[in-house]
Amino acid sequence: MRYIKLNGIKIQPTKIVCIGRNYVEHIKELENEIPNEPVIFIKPNSSISSSLNTSKTEEIHYEGEICFSIKNGKIYGVGFGLDLTKRNLQATLKSKGLPWERAKSFDKSAVFSEFVNCDDIQNYKMELYINDNLKQFANYELMIHKPEALAEEIQSFMTLEDGDIIMTGTPKGVGVITSGEKFTAKILCRESVIIEKSWVSQ
Repeated sequence: MRYIKLNGIKIQPTKIVCIGRNYVEHIKELENEIPNEPVIFIKPNSSISSSLNTSKTEEIHYEGEICFSIKNGKIYGVGFGLDLTKRNLQATLKSKGLPWERAKSFDKSAVFSEFVNCDDIQNYKMELYINDNLKQFANYELMIHKPEALAEEIQSFMTLEDGDIIMTGTPKGVGVITSGEKFTAKILCRESVIIEKSWVSQ
C-alpha cells in the first residue's frame, strides 16, 4: 500500500475520490457542460506517487487541486494534489461513452504534497507555479460544490475510510507536462503559506 504523510505521519488511503467539473472556468476551458451534481470518479491507492512523471508515448496533463484527507468521516487534513490525466485518451473514452479510468487512474497519476491539520476550510487557497510562473489558482469561493457538501454527497453512497482523500477539482490553467519543468505548489490559509512543495518533472 502506498502512503501520504499527514503531520509527518504515514497514512495509507484506501482510495482517492476525485471531483470533476467543479470550477466554471475550467469547464469552459475544456468545453464541457456544467453538471447538476458533482462528477465523481476514483483513483486507487496504486495511483499515489511522490514523483511527477511524463510519458514518452502520450501527453499527460497536470491538474492542480486542493485536497482533503478524511478521519471519522469528516474532513481532517488539507494538502495539494496533482490529478494527472491522459487528455487525448480521456477525450476518446468520453466520445464513446466509456469510463475514464484508463486516462485518470493509471499508476503514479496522483501526486501529493504533505497534508496538515485542517481547521479553516473556507479560507484555503491553492497556487500552482511552473518554472516560477503562476498557472493555476483556486479557492473555496470558486468551487461549485464546497468540500463539506462533497464529503456528505460521497458518503451518501460510499464509505470514506480514515486516510481517504477527496480531490476537489481543478481550476482553469491545465496543460501538458514537459520533462524538466519545475512545479511548485502552495496551499495558503488566508495569506499565509501553510504548505509548499516542489517537483521537477521526469
